[in-house]
Amino acid sequence: MAGLDHIDGRGAEGRGDGGDEGDARPGKDQGARGGRDEGARGGRDEGTRGAVLVALGANLLIAAAKCAAGLFAHSPALLSEAAHSVADSLNEVFLLTSLRRSHRAADAQHPFGYGKERYFWSLLAAVGIFVLGGCFSFYQGLRALHGGGHESTAGYVAGLVVLLVALLSEGASLLKALHQTREVGTGDPALRTVLAEDGTAVIGVLLAAGGMLVHMTTGSPLGEAAASMAIGVLLMAVAFGLGRSAHRRLIGVAGDPGLRDGIERLLAEQPEIDTVEELLTMRLGMDSTLVAARIDLVGGLDSERVEEVSLRIRRAVRDRWPTADHVFLDITDAPTERRARAAARGAAVAGSDQPQPSP
Repeated sequence: MAGLDHIDGRGAEGRGDGGDEGDARPGKDQGARGGRDEGARGGRDEGTRGAVLVALGANLLIAAAKCAAGLFAHSPALLSEAAHSVADSLNEVFLLTSLRRSHRAADAQHPFGYGKERYFWSLLAAVGIFVLGGCFSFYQGLRALHGGGHESTAGYVAGLVVLLVALLSEGASLLKALHQTREVGTGDPALRTVLAEDGTAVIGVLLAAGGMLVHMTTGSPLGEAAASMAIGVLLMAVAFGLGRSAHRRLIGVAGDPGLRDGIERLLAEQPEIDTVEELLTMRLGMDSTLVAARIDLVGGLDSERVEEVSLRIRRAVRDRWPTADHVFLDITDAPTERRARAAARGAAVAGSDQPQPSP
């Protein structure tokens, strides 16, 4: 349908036109649903914050104990685990920062809000795991291979006791994170980072204890060096996975495929819509998704009717999928646009077929 301008996701509601008594009830229902959604999000974030705080407290306590025991025993594996706990503690501070900053309200500089703050701070946490944990652990393993340090048997016994306490503490933190994950899923990058940190911490403690036992039994530092390097490689791999996930979301990842398919079906069911030419989605945060649809309307609709239809569709989308909070509809003339795209493709093909001038 030609001659109709782009209609954004807020225009009619912001001006208040297109409304009648029938519109008032949906507005109230939407407000009630919005309140429930905010309450659910608040409860989920409190659970995530609790998991992060438990992990932070455990890591601070364990980092100090591991560092003291590692210096006393001259154990590279124990020092690797101390670096691991220090890195995790710093990362938990990053994650708490992300939880606080991501809830700031949208403003003129950031009209879509601050939801991506979570992904940015999760990316910094991944860098911290890689550098402070992975690289230092690998360095300790290489240093042990070259005969660095003078181990102490009493120190190793103390170190094993510290690792046992660490295993219990990290295990409790992991159970807390797993419980929260079962309730809200793994979509929260802060919770996903805590889960990865606690899981690798448990594996790292077991590797360090195994390396120390091999060293105590054989007198050779090879087992402990291998354990330190294995901890380093494990941390680097986890950091790479977390960083890659945060990077995808920072540069703009599409929304859930189920959400997109559902919106496309809803649009196709509308009697005023002739065709859905294009439908794009992008995650803006944990609870925010941008939806942009290019649609062709049936003929015979005047501008006021188009405004009413657009308002109704946007409300229907937001009522059914509350996370789709930024909905934009672009009214287009499908035949004209298809001809323009075909002409552009033809021009591109013709240009590529032309011989290139020789240098």
